[in-house]
Amino acid sequence: MSQKIEDYALIGDCETAALVGRNGSIDWLCWPAFDSDACFAAILGTQKNGRWLIAPGEDVTAISRRYLGDTLILETRFETNSGTIALIDFMPPRGKASDIVRLVRGVSGTVKMRMELVIRFGFGVDIPWVRRIDHSLLAVAGQDMTVLRTPVKTRGEGLTTVADFEVKAGETVPFVLTYGPSHLDPPEAIDPEIALQETEKFWQEWCSRCTRDGEYHDLILRSLITLKALTFAPTGGIVAAPTTSLPEKLGGARNWDYRFCWLRDATFTLLALMNSGYTEEALAWHNWLLRAAAGAPANMQIMYGIWGQRRLLEWEAGWLEGYEGAQPVRVGNAAHAQLQLDVYGELIDAFHQSRMAKLKLDDEVTWALECAVLDHLAEVWDQPDHGIWERRGQPRHYVFSKVMTWVAFDRGIKSAETFGFKAPLLHWRALREAIHRDVCNKGFDAEENAFVESYGSKLLDASVLLLPAVGFLPAQDPRIRGTIAAVERHLMRDGFVLRHDPREVSDEQQPIEGAFLACSLWLADAHVLAGNLDKAQVLLDRVVGIANDIGLLAEEYDSGARRQTGNFPQALTHIALINTAHNLSAARQECDKPAVQRSKQ
Repeated sequence: MSQKIEDYALIGDCETAALVGRNGSIDWLCWPAFDSDACFAAILGTQKNGRWLIAPGEDVTAISRRYLGDTLILETRFETNSGTIALIDFMPPRGKASDIVRLVRGVSGTVKMRMELVIRFGFGVDIPWVRRIDHSLLAVAGQDMTVLRTPVKTRGEGLTTVADFEVKAGETVPFVLTYGPSHLDPPEAIDPEIALQETEKFWQEWCSRCTRDGEYHDLILRSLITLKALTFAPTGGIVAAPTTSLPEKLGGARNWDYRFCWLRDATFTLLALMNSGYTEEALAWHNWLLRAAAGAPANMQIMYGIWGQRRLLEWEAGWLEGYEGAQPVRVGNAAHAQLQLDVYGELIDAFHQSRMAKLKLDDEVTWALECAVLDHLAEVWDQPDHGIWERRGQPRHYVFSKVMTWVAFDRGIKSAETFGFKAPLLHWRALREAIHRDVCNKGFDAEENAFVESYGSKLLDASVLLLPAVGFLPAQDPRIRGTIAAVERHLMRDGFVLRHDPREVSDEQQPIEGAFLACSLWLADAHVLAGNLDKAQVLLDRVVGIANDIGLLAEEYDSGARRQTGNFPQALTHIALINTAHNLSAARQECDKPAVQRSKQ
């Protein structure tokens, strides 16, 4: 049986990532890349679907874990009546091959240990052919190969590689599992201790570039490390999460594949990186966006693969029982083919923010793409779409989608004015005004005194909390204040924000999913802009308070079960956490300035 989602930790090499449970079992890993088939899929099934367990072979009295300093090196301590061991798990930054290193260090006494390795390629169904070569154990199935190297004697039991061994205080027993294409020779062995030193150096040097200090430094840095771990280094693309089909509602069917890159997150990602000093990563993300969106604007998608792939066909892995029985288990994401008008605004806003941050852009290429996008958007902005939350029913005139088309023209105008680009400004200004008027007339419900989910609806949608953040209306506008109040009346559950109105379709009168953590932080941002810093602080503290013991957050939170839900860890949640912490800190610093100084700015 799978552990709770929050019981997992993340390790990765900036091309893929694995989830390690508190019990010492790696229950999820797609190899060699984020979007590859999983070779460990126990989190979505049983241990028979692939896992790698290293843990005491005797009763455990206590378990604790931490990341070693500002790194992605995980240490899990197991205490038993006979002693204590530290299990150190990490993936060295990708070299010629991809490795998982697991070091079992004796801390005190002598502890009996158990190792069980179940490799199942093809999302937990393909049993490999295993053979021993010299001191290595090779597992091969189709295109995939893994090589296990360890001084410990292993044996086969029921299609599982197992080992029983003892570790005394002061001893270290290494295990290294390496991936390689099956048609090539086995990858070369690495020195696990040198790999540990080099991995620690990599993360420490990367973290030293963070320009955020003082308040929230540790909080922001752990989220930045998580974001870096979800970045596919060869292209700069950032996956929404390293997992698929962890349910938005426990036992439910809202289970999606998040191992892709969403344009929805473009501006938030750029701001999180640039405000923290990571201009190289911000530029790499910008360039990924530019390449992914290249081509006819009418064909622009809401998401792409890590290389920029466009066809993310969705299918179901029927042999996997799902996380705690939540079915189906989906691979691929059919939402890639939806029309979502908000992505045009995300793209143009991201490019404008990149220029304002003085990133080194190829303005000739970028501006030509932006003009083509805005020409197309001028023809389609008034069409219905599927909205930011990828509704799979009939398209509607979603308010947030329309607002983001306004953002697209607004940022296009500002870029042209600020940087002297040639543009049809009169036409764009007229469209910007028309869209603004359309949204205010059709997307605002006077009885509720709030902007609603879609034209003609009485229901709310948490994405309207972003209206002041994108500059559509100031936070002090009565309509925005009314919207914030309406969200607090209808979308709050146990102090967290639901993204969908619970008055809509629900399962047995319960919300269709958990509270959406990014939306809770968007409400905090709206309060910051409105000057309600204490309310913002409460929301930030509440979200931080449900992070797991090593600072990781999923997409959602079930406040009834007091459990994290959805894919994990979630990039958008950590991005929102970085930005809210930055916004709140900046606002408090501004309030602390002398009034005369503030008036001059």
